[in-house]
Amino acid sequence: MATKGKLEARRALRVRSTFRKQRNNRPRLSVSRSNKHIYVQLIDDVKQITLVSASTKDKELAPSLKKTSDQDAASKVGALVAKRAVKAGVKQVVFDRGSYLYHGRVKALASGAREAGLEF
Repeated sequence: MATKGKLEARRALRVRSTFRKQRNNRPRLSVSRSNKHIYVQLIDDVKQITLVSASTKDKELAPSLKKTSDQDAASKVGALVAKRAVKAGVKQVVFDRGSYLYHGRVKALASGAREAGLEF
């Protein structure tokens, strides 16, 4: 009988193998969210390093936000990470939404990053 841990591990391997096929040496834009905040990292899986990151907790972004858990905040975080990525010389990425649906704050973050210059 398959336990929950084994099922989750198999799903994680399946998701990661999909990224390996789609990657084409592009960094991965990984999204993580909680009830209060949203975090995003640009990860180079070949070198296993984080290139840039942003969140609603950033010092340059936090004072301008009324709420950290809405779509407006997620859009601003997406724009900020895209600005930092372009500055680091990255234009094309693979979007990793993790287990989150492409809806709401995750979708707002993606559209904010696209408007600021990232391609995925």
